[in-house]
Amino acid sequence: MDNRKFTVKSNGIRLDKIISDNYTDLSRSRAGNLIKENHVLVNEKIEKPKYKTKYEDVITVAIPEPKKLDLEPENIKLNIVYEDDQVIVINKPQGMVVHPAPGHLNHTLVNALLYHTKLSSINGTIRPGIVHRIDKDTSGLLMVAKTDIAHKSLSQQLKNKTSRRKYIALVHGNIKEDRGTIKAPLGRSPKDRKKQAVITGGRNAVTHFKVLERFGSDYTLIQCQLETGRTHQIRVHLKYINHPLVGDPLYGPRKTIKGHGQFLHASELGFKHPTSGKEMDFSSQLPIIFETTLKNLREQYHSKKEGDTYE
Repeated sequence: MDNRKFTVKSNGIRLDKIISDNYTDLSRSRAGNLIKENHVLVNEKIEKPKYKTKYEDVITVAIPEPKKLDLEPENIKLNIVYEDDQVIVINKPQGMVVHPAPGHLNHTLVNALLYHTKLSSINGTIRPGIVHRIDKDTSGLLMVAKTDIAHKSLSQQLKNKTSRRKYIALVHGNIKEDRGTIKAPLGRSPKDRKKQAVITGGRNAVTHFKVLERFGSDYTLIQCQLETGRTHQIRVHLKYINHPLVGDPLYGPRKTIKGHGQFLHASELGFKHPTSGKEMDFSSQLPIIFETTLKNLREQYHSKKEGDTYE
């Protein structure tokens, strides 16, 4: 058991947030789960995650030892963009689940990674090494921690918003603005537990976008940059502004371009190396089906100016 204790020096901060702020290796959701599992005490008493802390509250956090890893390493081919003794950057194919979950216990990226290398232990048995996730039907770049030192550093960079994550997305409709920012709080949908939604009191979520190309009034190709990284953030934010992602089975319209899942690709990733401090930047080309779809749209709409490219 990893036992930790600290004294609060401010007022009015949620319990799950202040724990996450004090310990870089604990995300806010992880802190919330520890609280719900009665592993957190405030002045020797159990409180809820939404408890607002008071000056000189004494917070005790007991982190259980990770259970023995029982996931099965699987010899699945990986598209490795970069690797050293601390981190590994993967170009994830569309259709691959990142880590095991109910209904997807095998054939995930984690299963493949465990066959290839050792991973950090911070996220326990189900998500070893996973610092951030992309959805099953989202393709592209993902950074994974091989050591606990790397995991803490990469998690802190995400929390401090110093890492860089850009996506290419094809959406329905014509976005008239050349660029913009979507700032809308996200949380679990009260109508459908499988979905996220823009809700009052949700977690802060910010997505910046830039238009790359327009296809008449029907479709727009955009680049999205994440300032925060909430579950389904880009997908829900795009639906919120009435420009849902093409091919999105959960948030998009039924009438859409047929392909192989949603047209969302994690195209750029940047972070500071956990031990050397060197700035690391990576880029990934669009999947073939995404490129083919754009080619067909250009031929159909003739909206691509000669010589234009997207970055």
